[in-house]
Amino acid sequence: MSATCSLLSDIKFSHTVFALPFAFLGACMAGTMHGSPDWSIFAIQLQVVLICMILARTSAMLGNRILDRNIDKTNPRTLGRALPSGKASLKTAVVLFVSINLLFICVTSVFGLMWNNWLPLVLSLPVLLWLGCYPLFKRFTWLCHIFLGSSLAISPIAAAIAIQPEALEHLPIWLLSGAVLCWVAGFDIVYALQDVEIDVRDNLKSMPASLGLRPAMLISQMLHCFCIALLFGVSMFEPHFGTLFLSAIVAIAILLIIEHATVKRWGTTKIALTFFTLNGIVSLVLGVAGIVDLLS
Repeated sequence: MSATCSLLSDIKFSHTVFALPFAFLGACMAGTMHGSPDWSIFAIQLQVVLICMILARTSAMLGNRILDRNIDKTNPRTLGRALPSGKASLKTAVVLFVSINLLFICVTSVFGLMWNNWLPLVLSLPVLLWLGCYPLFKRFTWLCHIFLGSSLAISPIAAAIAIQPEALEHLPIWLLSGAVLCWVAGFDIVYALQDVEIDVRDNLKSMPASLGLRPAMLISQMLHCFCIALLFGVSMFEPHFGTLFLSAIVAIAILLIIEHATVKRWGTTKIALTFFTLNGIVSLVLGVAGIVDLLS
């Protein structure tokens, strides 16, 4: 039990805040396509989406810890994690990983059993495979940050499919997904600044290690500019969004400017502010504003 707790503590459930608001926003965009949803059904669907999100993220993070266990042993920042420190065995991690994946697949079947929507179950295994590939990408391409962004960008699309499969024909869902991709990839480049020396030593292909600090940060800034542009596109093509959502986009633009100014001034010494706090606020502000606009 203590080994399992150590593994789960490494996963940091609080970081679910980065993707969960966008999943709920995508679900609400799908649920309000044809007017107000039937709340007796929609409320239950949102609860199932929440469980799926937690399980999918846990699977992705645990898979990352398993694949990176040897790398983590040589990095002072990650040496204390459960697997490299010996607090948990590889066998325990693999059993937990397989159990979580099976549970995720079972939960996605609820959409088919209750609402005759079998797409979540059909797509469950491809989604798990996609989420689990990030640790492999950083071993051979500096585009790994883009791939990580795409992993979180799945969340609004997957939630929309679970609620209303025809939402895939709705352009704003895809624009929102693109915005999430650019936002996550941009701040993951910032996060990678902590491990530049380790990445160079271990031949890992983060952008800061492969391209240099200045080019990497320029790409991060460009990605965040694209993110804001795509969010304005979401606002333009989704008629249910109003002043509140637009105000949230402006607030997010300001927060991202603060993030980059902080990195430029203090480097990685304030990573808790630039990575966790500011980006957590970004997702919550946009998610809450969008949901309130949609449901009001």
